[in-house]
Amino acid sequence: MNSGYPSTFDRRARPRFEIRAPVTILAEGREISAVTRDISNIGVFFYIPPVDTLDIGQTLKFVIELPGEVTLSGSCKIQCLGKVIRTSKISSEEMGVAAQVLHFAFL
Repeated sequence: MNSGYPSTFDRRARPRFEIRAPVTILAEGREISAVTRDISNIGVFFYIPPVDTLDIGQTLKFVIELPGEVTLSGSCKIQCLGKVIRTSKISSEEMGVAAQVLHFAFL
């Protein structure tokens, strides 16, 4: 039965772009510095310090700063509203966070 929403498999099949770009996350009154690993049209994966934990299901605002090499012009900031869908410990210095993008706007 098709519910009209993409399955997990379909979401994973969406094109991802390996882009390392700075991210500023605003979550529960905290500002967290992060860097992206990859970006798709519906989500983003980024790295944060392990002391800045985020919870699955948590809603957050974040700004991605795309460099000129990516936009092929000047740098560009994208303000996003997202929801944490997965976290994973990468190392003692990094946590990985996958966030679904619920809304975005170019600044």
